[in-house]
Amino acid sequence: MSRLKDYYNNEVAPALMKQFAYKSPMQIPKVEKVVVNIGAGEAKDNVKVIDSIMADLAAITGQKPIVTVAKKSVANFKLRAGTKIGAKVTLRGEKMYEFIDRLFNLALPRVRDFKGINSNGFDGRGNYSLGLKEQLIFPEIEYEKVDKIRGMDICFVTTANTDEEAKFLLTMMGAPFTKD
Repeated sequence: MSRLKDYYNNEVAPALMKQFAYKSPMQIPKVEKVVVNIGAGEAKDNVKVIDSIMADLAAITGQKPIVTVAKKSVANFKLRAGTKIGAKVTLRGEKMYEFIDRLFNLALPRVRDFKGINSNGFDGRGNYSLGLKEQLIFPEIEYEKVDKIRGMDICFVTTANTDEEAKFLLTMMGAPFTKD
């Protein structure tokens, strides 16, 4: 069992129960899943870009990514429906807790001039989205083998009802939010 999951069960859940005065342990919010997405518009011209993205995502998350395709055709972007334009991974369970631990404790502190993550990424329903500018902050990525620096979107889906509950949950799990 991962260190973060033990920490959630022993420290975070009781703190949430006390902070928000839940009547039942089933009301305590938890992270349901983490979705990591890399979109690449240049993939419509070069098929090898998708292979590179898939290899990076597999190294970062430890799970095989799935290819995402365009849903609609957009003439201005020279994009056809069904064209491969990115890849994503949905993490749950042990791999999710392991990824969250590595993201908060290893990867984010490696960002240059890092002062914390923005707390404006909540959607109003307890989910949090975060954008990264480069995949090089993860120790699994080898700098020499990177063909192009690409960003990624990371979305934390929680069972929290409000942003306040979700922020408290993620802060207790180690999320380095900026001081408002």
